[in-house]
Amino acid sequence: MKAVVVGISDCQVSTDANAELVTYALGSCIAVSVWDPQKRISGLLHYMLPESSMDKNKAETNPFMFGDTGIDRLFRMVSEKGADRRRLVVRLAGGAQVLDPQGVFNIGKRNYQAARKMLWKYGVLIASEAVGGEVSRTVRLTAEDGRFRVREGNGNEIELAVHTSRKEAVNGIPSPVGR
Repeated sequence: MKAVVVGISDCQVSTDANAELVTYALGSCIAVSVWDPQKRISGLLHYMLPESSMDKNKAETNPFMFGDTGIDRLFRMVSEKGADRRRLVVRLAGGAQVLDPQGVFNIGKRNYQAARKMLWKYGVLIASEAVGGEVSRTVRLTAEDGRFRVREGNGNEIELAVHTSRKEAVNGIPSPVGR
């Protein structure tokens, strides 16, 4: 397996079945994972802030820093490789409240809302998610089979199947719905 690291405010798309897209240390940031099961095209976005209107100049130089411009660019990149939006399996992780214990800024929640808003705009459903809470996460997307694994800062690792959420997981094991 060839690791393709997705940094903060970064996005990678792969058509290589041997690739594993990985991003580390998601706190309030959101990882948006897309996978086309027919074409075996995978993409992973790691964005920091919800909306590009916060800083138009930064959005122009790095659209992957923001949820709205990052998700738009991710969808364009996978489409250019041949993915069909109607087939995409979309999963989310992150959106924790790690540096804001009193919830003053709620960046994690705002990032999550921005992802949901953009995905709704595209008419795409979220297949599964591991969001919120107070733990950082590392995610891995395997291009060959679309496996999406989430390792939480507390050491728990789960694989998100289609139509499961972290809330539905029992003892760190997702329910078998959608497998």
